[in-house]
Amino acid sequence: MPEHEPAPDTTAAETAAESASESPAYARRWAALAVILGAEIMDLLDGTVMNIAAPAVRADLGGSLSVIQWITVGYTLAFAVLLVVGGRLGDIYGRKRMFVIGAVGFTLASVLCAASGSSEMLIAARFLQGGLGALMIPQGLGLIKQMFPPKETAAAFGAFGPAIGLGAVLGPIVAGFLVDADLFGSGWRSVFLINLPIGAAVIIGAVLLLPEGKAPVRPRFDVGGMLLVTLGLTLLIFPLVQGRERDWPAWTFVLMAGGAAVLAAFVAYELRQERRGGATLIELSLLRRSRYAAGLAVALVFFTGISGMSLLLGLHLQIGLGFSPTRAALTMMPWSVFLVVGAILTGAVLGAKFGRKALHGGLVVMALGVLIMLLTIGDQAGGLTSWELVPGIAVAGLGMGIMIGLLFDIALADVDKQEAGTASGVLTAVQQLGFAVGVAVLATLFFGLLGSQAPASVADGASRTRAELSAAGASPAEQDRLLADLRECLRESASQKDSAHTPVSCRDIQQVRPELAEATARAWQTAHTENFSTAMVRTLWIVIGLLAVSFALAFRLPPKPREEEGF
Repeated sequence: MPEHEPAPDTTAAETAAESASESPAYARRWAALAVILGAEIMDLLDGTVMNIAAPAVRADLGGSLSVIQWITVGYTLAFAVLLVVGGRLGDIYGRKRMFVIGAVGFTLASVLCAASGSSEMLIAARFLQGGLGALMIPQGLGLIKQMFPPKETAAAFGAFGPAIGLGAVLGPIVAGFLVDADLFGSGWRSVFLINLPIGAAVIIGAVLLLPEGKAPVRPRFDVGGMLLVTLGLTLLIFPLVQGRERDWPAWTFVLMAGGAAVLAAFVAYELRQERRGGATLIELSLLRRSRYAAGLAVALVFFTGISGMSLLLGLHLQIGLGFSPTRAALTMMPWSVFLVVGAILTGAVLGAKFGRKALHGGLVVMALGVLIMLLTIGDQAGGLTSWELVPGIAVAGLGMGIMIGLLFDIALADVDKQEAGTASGVLTAVQQLGFAVGVAVLATLFFGLLGSQAPASVADGASRTRAELSAAGASPAEQDRLLADLRECLRESASQKDSAHTPVSCRDIQQVRPELAEATARAWQTAHTENFSTAMVRTLWIVIGLLAVSFALAFRLPPKPREEEGF
C-alpha cells in the first residue's frame, strides 16, 4: 500500500505570490513531470518493499524482531520529521538543487542498504534514505506549480494518482520476485539495488530537464524547532520498539514521558516564535482551525492502523503460514489494485457528490474488509490459502482508496489559500508519523502476543498431539516432556533476540527418537501457525477499533472537499 501522498511545498508566501501572477509555461514541463513522477515511484517502492522483504532481511542479518520494526520505522520517521524541512530548504536554496541532491543521496543510501553487513548498518541506512527522500519529494510539487500554467495544473497533479497506483501495485510484487529470484546471489539486497537504474535516470533527467526555482520570498529556517521535534519523536518511539524485548524496564517509560515533555516544549517554542515573528517549522495557528485539527487527528489515527497492519500481514503470510515472498506479494496485490479503483471512483464520482459521507463510507468498507480478513484467518488458521484471503484484502483496499482519495481535500477545505501549502505539508508529515507510530505500536503488541499466548497455542492442540505421539509409541512421560518442550520452544522462538540462535528447548525437540519426529514436527508447525493466526486476529481487532475512532473523528471534518486547483 502506498506510504504517502505527495507533499506540497510548504511556503505560504510562495503560494500567494505564484497565484497572483502567471508566468509563461515551461517548455519541457511534461518531460520534467516524468522525472518528478520517477522520483515519487522510487520513494514509494522503498517505502513498501519491507512489508515483503523484512523476513528475508532478518533471516540473513539476524537480530531480534524489533529489527523488522526499525527498518520500516527508520525510513518513515526520518521522512516525517524532515519533510517540512526539505520543503523549506528547496525554497531557500533552490528546488532543482535540492531535488538533485536528494535524488543522488537517496540512490547512494540505497546502495548502502544493499551493502549492509549487519542489521544496525541497514537501520542507519534506512534512516538516511528516509531523510534524503524528505529532501527530494517536496520539491516536485513546487516545481509543478512553477512549470505549468493554471489551466494545465490539474492535469499535472492528476498524473500523481496513476503513478502512485503503479508504485503501490508493483512495489510488493517486485520485492517478492527479487527476493525469490535471488539474482546473482543478491537475495533481499536486490530490492535496494533496483534503485540504481531508476535513480540514475531520475538524476540525469533532473539535471537536464528541471528548471531552477526558489520561493519569491525566502523563508527563514527553524533549526530549534527541527531539533526539538526530532528529539521528542525519537524519545517517544525508541522505547515503544525496544521496550517489549527488554521486558519494559522503568527507563522506557521515563523516555516516553520525556518525549511527550519535549514535544510539549516544541509546541511552546513554536508559539513563542510565532508571537515574536521568528522562523517556525510549522504554523501552529493552523491548529486553531478545529476542522483542520480534526483532519490531522484522523490522518494520525487512520495511518497508525493501516501501516502496522500491512507489515504484520506480510509477516503472517511468510513466517506464520510459510508463503514464499512472491506468493505473499501476490496475495496482498488485490489491496493495491482495489485501492487504485477506490481512489479513481472517489475522484470521478464519490468525492464531489457525497463529500464527507463518501469518506465515512470508505472507512466502513475498509472496516468490513478487515473484519472479513479477521474471520477468515481465525476460521481457517493453518489451512489458509491465498484465494481465501483475497475477498477481505480486496474490500479493505477498496475502502482505503475511497478514504484517502478524499482525506486531504476535505481536511484542507477550511484552510485559506495562502496557508494551503504549509497545511498540506504538515498533514503529510502527520501521515508519515502515523506510519511510524503504527509500526512501532502494533508490531510491538503483535510480537508480545506471540510470546505470551504460545503456551495456549500448544495446549489447544494437546489432545491431538498426544494421540499422534501415542500412536508413534511415546509413553505418557515422553508426551508430557515433549509438550512442555513444545510450549517453551514456541515461546522462546517468538521472543528470542537473535534469530540465528536456536533455543535449547527447540534443540531438544529436534533430538527426539526418529519414530516420534514427524508427529513432533507437525505439532510444532500447527501450534506455530495457530499462534501467529491468533496474534493476527487480535491485532486486526485493534485496527478495526482505530478505524472506528477515525470514523468518529471524521464527523468534525468539513462536509465537502475544497475546490481550488492544485491541492
